[in-house]
Amino acid sequence: MEATTAWTLEKIKALYNQPLMDLVYEAARVHREHHDPNEVQISTLLSIKTGGCPEDCSYCPQAARYHTDIEKNDLLSVEQVRSAALGAQATGSSRLCMGAAWRNVKDDADFDHVLDLVKTVYDLNMEVCCTLGMLSENQAKKLANAGLYAYNHNLDSSEDFYKEIISTRGYEDRLKTLDNARKAKLTICSGGIIGMGESIEDRCQMLLTLASLKPQPESVPINALVAVEGTPLEEQKPVEIWEMVRMVATTRIVMPTTTVRLSAGRTEMSPEGQALCFLAGAGSIFAGAKLLTTPNPEEDEDNALFKALGLQPRAAYAKAENSQRPELAVNETAASEQWSRPGHKIEANIKYKELAKEKRQNLKDEQKA
Repeated sequence: MEATTAWTLEKIKALYNQPLMDLVYEAARVHREHHDPNEVQISTLLSIKTGGCPEDCSYCPQAARYHTDIEKNDLLSVEQVRSAALGAQATGSSRLCMGAAWRNVKDDADFDHVLDLVKTVYDLNMEVCCTLGMLSENQAKKLANAGLYAYNHNLDSSEDFYKEIISTRGYEDRLKTLDNARKAKLTICSGGIIGMGESIEDRCQMLLTLASLKPQPESVPINALVAVEGTPLEEQKPVEIWEMVRMVATTRIVMPTTTVRLSAGRTEMSPEGQALCFLAGAGSIFAGAKLLTTPNPEEDEDNALFKALGLQPRAAYAKAENSQRPELAVNETAASEQWSRPGHKIEANIKYKELAKEKRQNLKDEQKA
């Protein structure tokens, strides 16, 4: 099925509810048509400003109104972010996503500082992503000019269920921010969270909304709720792995060229469960011991999983079209014809690997000094 398929809610629900083996088989087929099944992008999520958010998102421990154990901090410095980015790059990450606990971006000194942070990471030849709350078209253009590659703004759930978990902004505010980012020629990263008490129909409705965007998002993170004490959703039970697999597989079929990101909740998943998600179309994970404020598998665990499955980290900008880094992009057209061949390995982006190797060596030299 192509990205141009005229999806309806009923079609997506039928996909989601079919026998799991059939769903995973179809998702794996679609995945191999559009992606290298043996490559998974490693991304790192860095909280550059933590806590004190005025929003009331029921799942979020950073909301100022909830009593959680989150330690607040002001914006990180350029050197702190540069050091974190180099460390992430040295362990295989090709994308850094910086998150600030803001309701919306303001045209002030803090935003100017974020632009400097974006430039810093961009100069390291990493994909730069930000999640800063709502932003205007002009702000999005400033971020793009600084080197931002992607903007993350999750829809979280369906429009109907959204009202049950957030009251401080509307669904249209989310869609407007995505539109502003798109007008600035940024790639879009937008997905949702399952396990908040929503129905299967809510999950499928969210996918329909995302699939109906023109063009479809380049990235769709699928998160399993991490219930945090002190938030309204602290009593929610963990999502079963079968629900994650179904959500990943359905997302893959509905949005064939999108990178499906296996995001929050991996600490509750076995290696076998994660492997099934990769088979079903997940093409990215977040590395590091923490995702903003919630736990994540340790680096050694991910390394062992990649080794056992024969997975390779994906280079930065490898999936880019009209990339800000065209000299680093893989020739997808030539490669795509061979991704479905058993045992085939896509030729690595030599220039990127040389740059990454140099950065890793510089980091080691700095650590020895």
